[in-house]
Amino acid sequence: MSRIPQPFIDDLINRIDIVDVVDKRVKLKKTGKNYSACCPFHNEKTPSFTVSQDKQFYYCFGCGATGNAIGFVMDFDKVSFVDSIEMLASNAGMQVPKEDPKKSNGRPKQDFKSLYALLDKCATYFIDHLKEHPDRQKAIKYLKERGLSGQIAKDFKLGYAPKGWDNLLTKLGTDAADRKALTTTGMVIEHEEDNKRYDRFRQRIMFPILDIRGRTIGFGGRVLGEENRVGPDGKKIKGSGPKYLNSPETPVFYKGKELYGLYQARQAHRELTSLLVVEGYMDVIALAQYGIRNAVATLGTACGEEHLKLAFKYTNTVVFCFDGDKAGRTAAKRALENSLPVMVDGYQIKFLFLPEGQDPDTLIRQIGHERFNELIKRGTPLEEFFFSALSEGLDIQTMSGKARLSKLAAPLLHKLPKSVYRELMFELLAQRTGLNQEILQELISEPAPRLAPEAKAEQPSEQYSSAPPAQASQQNSSFTPPSTQNAFEAEASFGAETASAIERNSPQQNEITLDQATPTEKRNNLQQGPIDLAIALLLENPALAHETTLPDMLESEEAQELEQIFIYLKEREAPSLVNIIGAWGGRFGTQAQNLLIERVNNQLLSLAKRSKGYNDRQELIDAFAKITQQTQALKRQNEIDKLKIKPPNQLSSKERARLIELITTISTTS
Repeated sequence: MSRIPQPFIDDLINRIDIVDVVDKRVKLKKTGKNYSACCPFHNEKTPSFTVSQDKQFYYCFGCGATGNAIGFVMDFDKVSFVDSIEMLASNAGMQVPKEDPKKSNGRPKQDFKSLYALLDKCATYFIDHLKEHPDRQKAIKYLKERGLSGQIAKDFKLGYAPKGWDNLLTKLGTDAADRKALTTTGMVIEHEEDNKRYDRFRQRIMFPILDIRGRTIGFGGRVLGEENRVGPDGKKIKGSGPKYLNSPETPVFYKGKELYGLYQARQAHRELTSLLVVEGYMDVIALAQYGIRNAVATLGTACGEEHLKLAFKYTNTVVFCFDGDKAGRTAAKRALENSLPVMVDGYQIKFLFLPEGQDPDTLIRQIGHERFNELIKRGTPLEEFFFSALSEGLDIQTMSGKARLSKLAAPLLHKLPKSVYRELMFELLAQRTGLNQEILQELISEPAPRLAPEAKAEQPSEQYSSAPPAQASQQNSSFTPPSTQNAFEAEASFGAETASAIERNSPQQNEITLDQATPTEKRNNLQQGPIDLAIALLLENPALAHETTLPDMLESEEAQELEQIFIYLKEREAPSLVNIIGAWGGRFGTQAQNLLIERVNNQLLSLAKRSKGYNDRQELIDAFAKITQQTQALKRQNEIDKLKIKPPNQLSSKERARLIELITTISTTS
C-alpha cells in the first residue's frame, strides 16, 4: 500500500495559509494579530473561534476544537485525511506523490522550519547592517534618492549586505550544519573544486522575498559601487555582474511561483480588488510609498501561469504594467500568451502601457496617486490587446489579412479553458474575419504562433577565474561594533528627503528631460493629458473659447476645472491672464489659484510649440477630439464592466449581443 510522503505533507503545510483555507469556508474578521469568527463546529452567537496566521492553527475557546489546515478541512468538509491532502494540494498547484513505505525507511527528511528560521536570521542581519554598519551611508543615500521613507523601508524589511566575502558566513555559519544550510538556501556559494564558500550577496541593497505567510524565502540584491568587479583574490573580473541578483531556487523558494510584494499587498488590503504586476522590486516599493499598495513583481522571470494562478487566489483582476516602448510591448505579448490558459469566467486581465522612458516609480512621482489609479482603471482589456497584437502588420480589411488573422488567432484561443469567455472570443474572431465558427474550429489544430520570443534567462551570479582564498576577507577581524549614535536615520529624515526627491521631479526638471527626448518620445508625451494641454492653450489664448465647443467629458476634477475655465472665458472678451488668475483666487481660493499658475507653464504646451507648423487653434481642436475619444472609450468600458458583473450564464441574449458589440467596437477603434 502506498502512502503520502511526510516531507510532502510538511511542504504542503508550509506553502498554504490556514487563513485562506478557513476564510473560504467561514468568513473571518481581523481581530488584532489573529482572525476570528463564530465557530463552525458548534452553535454560538459570540465569536470564540480564532485562527492564528503566525502559528498556522485554529482554536475554539467554546468547544475546544483545534488543529492545522489539514485538520480543519477534514472536520469542516467531512473528508478523509488523504482527501483533505489532495484538496489542499490541488489548490496549491501541487501533485500528490505516493511512496512505498517499505522503500522509504531510513530516508532523511528535509527540515524546512530550520531553513525558514535561517533565512529570517539573514534578513535581520541585513536590516541591522542598514541601521548600524559603518559603510551603510551609500545604501541609505541610494534609498533617500529614490524618495523612500523609513516606514516603507521597515514595511518591506530592506537591508544592506556590506563589502566582504565572508561576512554572513562568519556571522551565521558557526558550524558545519549551519554552513551547509547557508549553502542550501543560496545565501552562500560553494566552490566545489576546493570546497570553499563565500557570501552570494555583497555590497547590495537587500530585498527580502516573503511568501504568503510572511516568511523569508529568498532575497534580491541591488548592487552598489564597484566591489563586484574585483574577485576575492584581488583580480579584476570581466563584466560587472548583474545589477539585480536573486537567490537561486531552493527547497523553499521557487521563483516561478512567487510574487514579490504579495504578502505586503494582502496586509494592506484584506480584500484585493486587483493586483498590479510591475517589473521590479523598486517599482513595487515606490508605488507603495505613494499609496498604491496592491503592486507585485515577478522575480527575474516573465509572468507565467503559476504566477497568475497565485494572483487569482486573492483577486479576480490582474493589471500588467509595462513600458510603452518595443521591449514593453514584447513583454506584454509574452504575458498575454501566458494568460490564456488561466482565463476562466469571472477573471479579468488588463494591460497598462506607460509613456516611453517612464516607469511606475518615476511616473507616480510626476502625476500622483489619484491620476496613476485612473491610468490603471483605463488599462486595455485582454480581449482588446489580443486582437490588436495579432493584427499588427496585417490589413484585416483584405481577404488575405482576415485569413491570416484566423490562422493566428484560432490556435491561441483554443488555449482558453472552456467557458463563456472562450465562446465570446471565438464570436469576436468570427465577426472580424467573416468566417463561421465551424471553420474556425477546424483551424485550432494549426500550430499556435509565438506572440513574443522567450524571455532571456536571469543573469547568473558572478563566476570567478579563481576560487576565493580560505579567508576571503579579513574585515571581520578588525571590525568594531558601531555606536548607537550611528543608528539608521529615523523616518523623519527619510521624509525630508522624500520632499526633495519630489522637488527634483518638478515640471521644471522634467522640462529639461523632455528637451532631450527623441521625436517619438515627444509625440507620446504630447498625447498624454489632453485636458492639461487644453487648459494651457485656453489660458494662453482666451479667445479660443469663442472659436470652439467644449467636448463631452466624464466627471473628474480635471474635467470640472476645464469646464469652469472654458465657461469663464466664453462669457468674457479676451481677459488678461492676470485677471483670470486673480478671479480664480477670489472664486476658489489660494490653492486653486496656485494650481492654475502651474497650468500656465505646462510642459506639453512647450513641446507642442516646437513642432513644425504649430497652430494653437488646431492644437485645441485636436486636444478636444482626444478628450472625446477617451470619453467614448471610457463609457464603452464602463458599460462592459457593468455587464461583466453579471455571471455569464445570467446574461440575456440582448445583453450578450451588446457585450460583443462593445468589445468589437473597442477592438476596431484601438
